[in-house]
Order: sequence, then C-alpha cells, then structure tokens
Amino acid sequence: MDLKTCREKLDVIDRQLVTLLEERMKISAFVAEDKLRTGKPILDAEREKQKLDAVEEMTEGDAHKAPMRAIFAEIMRSSRQLQEAWQKGER
Repeated sequence: MDLKTCREKLDVIDRQLVTLLEERMKISAFVAEDKLRTGKPILDAEREKQKLDAVEEMTEGDAHKAPMRAIFAEIMRSSRQLQEAWQKGER
C-alpha cells in the first residue's frame, strides 16, 4: 500500500474515531449528571483500572497493548474533565 492510500485510509478512520469519541463524551455528560445527583465522585479509580485492563485484554497485538492503554487513559482523563465542567455548570 502506498503512502497516499495509507493516508486516505487513516483519514477515514480518524473521522470514525471523532464520531465515536464525540458520542462517548455526550454519554460522559449523562454520567456526570447522575454522579452529581447521587453524590458520587467523578473519579472511580477501581472502575478506571478495570476499564484499562479490559482495553489491554481486548488489544490483540502485544506491541499495541501499552499504547492502547495510554490512549484510553487519556480518553478517560478527558471524560473526567468534561464531567467536572458539567458539574460546575459549564455545559
């Protein structure tokens, strides 16, 4: 596969990722709303660890496990930031 074809394929994947990540952020706002209503903290460290372990387990290539875990850790950090803003009324 040549460079141009690779870049075109990456562009398609990036659009799909943006759509999925936006949907994830919308759901995170609902999670924040529920946590605010029930008095739960934003960070559930045990849940986050379970999710990261699950992501690592789902990842097929051993060389991809650590990078995938790091990507999802950043996604969850961004979700927490969104939830904190939501709870502060910054919607």
